[in-house]
Amino acid sequence: MDRSLFSVFSSSSTILFLTVLHVLFMHAYSTTHWQDIEVLKQLKNSVDSNSMTPGSCLISWDFSVDPCDNLSGEKFTCGLRCDIVISSVSRVTEVALDQAGYSGSLTSISWDLPYLQTLDLTNTFFTGSVPDSLSNLSRLQRLTLSRNSFSGSIPSSLGSLSNLEELYLDNNFLEGTIPSTFNGLKNLKRLEFQANKLTGEFPDLGQLNNLFFLDGSDNAFSGQLPATFPASLIELAMRNNSLEGNIPASLAGLNFLQVIDLSHNKLSGSVPASLFTHPSLEQLTLSYNQYGSVQQPGNFLQNSQLIAVDLSNNEIRGLLPGFLGLMPRLSSLSLENNKLSGMIPVQYSLKMVVPGQGVSQFERLLLGGNYLFGPIPGPMLELKPGSVTVRLGDNCLYRCPLRLFLCEGGEQKSLSECQAFGPIIP
Repeated sequence: MDRSLFSVFSSSSTILFLTVLHVLFMHAYSTTHWQDIEVLKQLKNSVDSNSMTPGSCLISWDFSVDPCDNLSGEKFTCGLRCDIVISSVSRVTEVALDQAGYSGSLTSISWDLPYLQTLDLTNTFFTGSVPDSLSNLSRLQRLTLSRNSFSGSIPSSLGSLSNLEELYLDNNFLEGTIPSTFNGLKNLKRLEFQANKLTGEFPDLGQLNNLFFLDGSDNAFSGQLPATFPASLIELAMRNNSLEGNIPASLAGLNFLQVIDLSHNKLSGSVPASLFTHPSLEQLTLSYNQYGSVQQPGNFLQNSQLIAVDLSNNEIRGLLPGFLGLMPRLSSLSLENNKLSGMIPVQYSLKMVVPGQGVSQFERLLLGGNYLFGPIPGPMLELKPGSVTVRLGDNCLYRCPLRLFLCEGGEQKSLSECQAFGPIIP
């Protein structure tokens, strides 16, 4: 072989060898998958640099070093977690930014993080729409976008995140309806989208058999509640909407349900008796609705688990429901600002003073703003200030001056106002 040709060949081989060696060295040193690094760069570039304050997570992200290999060091001090290693290459499993006031838009990010399990961007100032590309996070278990300024509709593609267990979209400016595709979130345990601008009828999510917490409060949902709810539900909160009709009978069959809060809606009719004999329900809040009566339950009151009942600020007429004074665990009852009349049942006063063995005492009894008449039951007059919370003001009661702690909440109504409402026993 010609010596000059051999020299060229040898030089080329050396360069090739050094190039391969450099690539192998960089591969061995760089422990984070290149695709994950690219998404992390996109995230940092999407944030307004002026919102990255000294000491915040994002300002410490310096891509001159490997992210997963430098966690909790001087660079990449926080915001990331890398748990999975495949063929000596680390994958990002968690992105959880600190609440440092970041602003920007996330729509340009590809979100190609196939091993990400948690994405937490709580309490920042991100704007624009919720990225449709979040559906790329196929292993995601927890998505938290709470307390931002996201707007537009909720992407239906989020319904494809079959591994999702927790979804927080609350306290944003989201509009439109809840996508029907959410019924595909079979592993979802907690769903929160309160404090947005969502409209339309609330969807039937009865197929989510693992859902135990649902909060859609402070929106503009209208129409009636869906006929079915997940059988696993423990807490249902839909306060401050425009829901109409009544509570569906199916709620009585949810054997794990403990909390119902449907206050500040337009529910009407009669409060169902089944709620008072429910086997697990502990808190019932139906205040600020348009209920006109309360159904009298039959037997099985001894099985009731209700601790707190709030039916205040409705249109409930008739006598005070005597059965509420017989409920074994009930300790807080509010019937304020209705149109109830008649005398205070003896069951109420006994439950406050001598409830009996195994029966909870009334610690909070709010009956003000009605048309109750007659004297205050004798046992209640034995109560000492500070021992319980009682409000009997703004009624038609005999000898109930404001100086008596039981009668707080306003002067008693005038005789003419009480007589105009109905017959009053002096």
